[in-house]
Amino acid sequence: MSKDSRRKQQAKLLRNFRKIHRITGAALFIFFFFIAITGLLLGWKKHSGGIILSKSYQGTSTELKNWLPIDSLNTLADSYLLKTISPELSTEIDRIDIRKEKGMVKFIYANHLWGLQLDGATGKLLHADRRYSDLIEHIHDGSILDNYLGTSNNQIKVFYTTVMGVALLVFTITGFWLWYGPKRMRRNNHTA
Repeated sequence: MSKDSRRKQQAKLLRNFRKIHRITGAALFIFFFFIAITGLLLGWKKHSGGIILSKSYQGTSTELKNWLPIDSLNTLADSYLLKTISPELSTEIDRIDIRKEKGMVKFIYANHLWGLQLDGATGKLLHADRRYSDLIEHIHDGSILDNYLGTSNNQIKVFYTTVMGVALLVFTITGFWLWYGPKRMRRNNHTA
């Protein structure tokens, strides 16, 4: 292959990579924007002074033998939720986060953003808060649309994360080549 045809082939490859890079960036700009902002917020959630993620409150005992049974704590959490926040809220549990070292249990609900922290030993309500970190996470991974549309198996989240992961991979490869390709072409011109 001649030097001139090799140079034309490299230039064509660079143009194609630039075009792929530009089209992918333009098509997915808004999604990259949301992922970047929500990713920053999630990275800072524990350092937000309780704005994004509430601090974990301290219960009275870190000894599990002194704690109330989980079903009793769950009943108390549901009662606090309905009495202190709203009787209209669902009591369906998403997860229970046991913090033995804090003597506390977090109840995170499935169909809204409320979470409650209870003293594991006494069952006393330590804190109730909106879980903004969960909302940000749902925006970040696309599951907010699954929740809104009521899909059965997070199909939108899986599709969204696949598209965005592949797009990031394409951006990485084309971006690298857009940086390296001209260097390679200059080097080849100087050696020939």
